[in-house]
Amino acid sequence: MKKARMGIKRVQKGFTLIELMIVVAIIGILAAVAIPQYSDYSSRARASNAMAELNSVKLGVATCLQETGTLTGCDMGAANGYVPTPAVTQNITAVTSVLNGIITMTSGATTTAGVRLTIVDTPTIAAGAANMTWANTGTICNPTRGLKAGQGDC
Repeated sequence: MKKARMGIKRVQKGFTLIELMIVVAIIGILAAVAIPQYSDYSSRARASNAMAELNSVKLGVATCLQETGTLTGCDMGAANGYVPTPAVTQNITAVTSVLNGIITMTSGATTTAGVRLTIVDTPTIAAGAANMTWANTGTICNPTRGLKAGQGDC
């Protein structure tokens, strides 16, 4: 009976060190790809949210133009009260100015170096046109970390 028991090998359970190292290496490679992609994604989301939060300001500028017939004086905080002052949020980190309808602000979107992207949205209306158009010349027009062409007045 003792001899029969001695011939049985015990099978060890678990992973070898090389198997564990391979798993750690795979996770490291996935993280190296995923983290920059997530950072780009969150920056683009903040950029588009910043432009959405500016809609009330744009509406105020359009109302001011409609009522006064000129963009002169369509300022944030002006006595006429058309253009509201947007709140500072994680998407709009600094409200620089709204002067004669031109909106200048800093967004929560950033470059890869951490520099905040800016919004400089300028309204134009052609003679006899029914709609106002906006042209964004800020650094937020950045296809990698901000807005692509055709988005957010870019």
